[in-house]
This record gives sequence, structure tokens and C-alpha cells, in this order.
Amino acid sequence: MELLAVGMIRIPILERHGTTAFPPVCDALAEPNGLLAVGGDLSSARLLDAYRHGIFPWYSRDEPILWWSPDPRMVFPTDRVHVSRTLRRFLRDCAWTIHADTAFADVVRACAAPRPTQPTTWITHDMFHAYCELHRLGHAHSLEVHAGDELVGGIYGVAIGRMFFGESMFGTRTNASKVALLALCRALHQWQFPLLDAQMHSAHLVSLGAVDMPREEFVRHVNELAALPAIIGSWREAFAQKVAKTLAST
Repeated sequence: MELLAVGMIRIPILERHGTTAFPPVCDALAEPNGLLAVGGDLSSARLLDAYRHGIFPWYSRDEPILWWSPDPRMVFPTDRVHVSRTLRRFLRDCAWTIHADTAFADVVRACAAPRPTQPTTWITHDMFHAYCELHRLGHAHSLEVHAGDELVGGIYGVAIGRMFFGESMFGTRTNASKVALLALCRALHQWQFPLLDAQMHSAHLVSLGAVDMPREEFVRHVNELAALPAIIGSWREAFAQKVAKTLAST
């Protein structure tokens, strides 16, 4: 395996369209936190293998593919998403509709759109097509929030067994991204997915109920949960059966 020098540190380079295995996650750098390997490709097989090992891709448009496994890992216990009083009041009269897997590509595009605090995006052209292919194969899923016919919020990620790996969420109206996250976590909890991976630590995610988990513990959970049977049937149908109850208890 070739190595790329990053200062005094050498990072493994994965072969493009090759079968090179990921290095152990314990080899990831402490600074930048979690950088594990560079290169490779975004094939469905490679992505699924990465998630099964607690690894995800994250890089900018002009960079090679970078693979990460930070320590600690940010996760949402799906039964403990924080619902503020303001959001609780908003939900009482909210007329938005929520669905799953009805507009996956639109959700990813919206997540990639420039934002005031984020003018550039890590969701590159190649990333977009890679996750759309995962969706076509039944591994990637989205949840959509609509106000009438308008898509105002959403979240997408990858499901393996009973583990969900969140990738990105968006909202074009106040509370829309929070509603998407809450609805997804409520559905995941009912389907016996105890964790939603949120990848990197941020104060915003903590305010929504996410917690830091040591990487070793996170990988242990992934190994156990990814080996469990996936939910039966399509996410669109399964979510449609649950959505009426998903936010009713909020």
C-alpha cells in the first residue's frame, strides 16, 4: 500500500477501483481528527465496506477522496432527540407532510446547495451520483418534509442492518431540518435502530440531542447493529405506516 506524506505523518493511499482494504480505524490521525486514508473510489461496494468499519468519505471539490473515522464519534440515540418548547408548540399546528424515499435526489441536491455559512459543499458531483446509486440499490434513504408541494426540509443517509449513518440534512424554512431529524429518529427508534451516526462533533448537533461516543464503542455498536436483519419492505411504505404516530407523541 502506498503512503502519502502529511507533514511528518504518512497516510495510506487506496487504489482506485482496487480491493485494498481500509487500514484499522485505530490508525486514524488525531489531527486532523479521524483522517485515515486517501484515494480509492466511491463505488457502492467501497462505500458500504467503509460504513461497516465506521469510516466515511468527506472531502472538497479540489481534493482527492479523504476517508475519516473521528474519535469521538457524534451520534444521536434515536429515542433522545431534544425537542425544545418552541419546536413542540410549532408541531402542534404544523401542516407539513413527511415522507420517505419519494425525492432522494432532490434532498441530496438541496443538501449540496450553498448556504450563508457554507458557500461551498463537500457533496461533489461524484458524491451525488455515488449516493444516488446506493439509493437505487436500496442502501441509501431520504426523508422529505413538504409544505404543500414545496420541499422545505430533508435528511439522507445509509442504512445497513439496524444502523443508520446520517450524511446531511437541510431546511429552507425555520424548523424544517429539525422536523426531518426528529421524524427520522422517531421512525428509526420504532424500527429498532438505536443510533443515528452524525459523524463529526458540532455544537449545533449537541443542541439537538447528539452525544459524543468513543470510537471504539461506536465501532462495536456498528459491528453488532449492521449484522442485524434490515427492515422488511420499502422504506417509503414502512414510513408511511409510521408517520402519523411519529410526531403525535411530541
